[in-house]
Amino acid sequence: MRKTTRVALLVLVLTLVFGAGQAFAATESKLESTVDPLLGIKYRYGGSTTKGFDCSGFVQYVFGKLGIDLPRSSRDQFQVGEKVSKDELRVGDLVFFNTSGKGVSHVGIYMGDGRFVHSSTSKGVTYTSMSDKYYANRYVGARRILDDEAYHLLAIAVEKAESEAEADGAQAEGTDAETEAWDAEEETAWDMEGVEIENPESDQDGVQG
Repeated sequence: MRKTTRVALLVLVLTLVFGAGQAFAATESKLESTVDPLLGIKYRYGGSTTKGFDCSGFVQYVFGKLGIDLPRSSRDQFQVGEKVSKDELRVGDLVFFNTSGKGVSHVGIYMGDGRFVHSSTSKGVTYTSMSDKYYANRYVGARRILDDEAYHLLAIAVEKAESEAEADGAQAEGTDAETEAWDAEEETAWDMEGVEIENPESDQDGVQG
């Protein structure tokens, strides 16, 4: 079976198992959980770590956390993936802007609800509306890095992580319950020390008629 056929079958199976909506929701959740801790990190030219990000360094970092390698510069990132129109944007698409007057010079990640997240020179990592006048006038285009297959693979990863977390929580609760039961037994044992238990049969033997 050719690789393209196997991939197509994989996507079909994943769609049947998870459903497109669930896969997209899982990916959105994963992106948000990756991005949210980074909000407010300052802008740093050439930065690609949590000590400071430039725009393409931030995008590269976030997608690296999802297991996806991207080029370092916004211009090179603009050559990756599939071109997508502005009215078809979905969570995870890269959005590009010409802020220098010389072509693509800024990039962010579309997060849904008409917003994208990026590393701004003035605000650091932040959310901005796609309708913001400054960026709307400098919008160049978008690229889709997360195709349907990637969405579903991420959905599996999220589902697995959530299942493992639930299992760990259940195990911890079980351990706590066992500990509480053991503590209760020990307390009972301590309370019973030095207490004489009356023997009904002995009392009956001592009764005189």
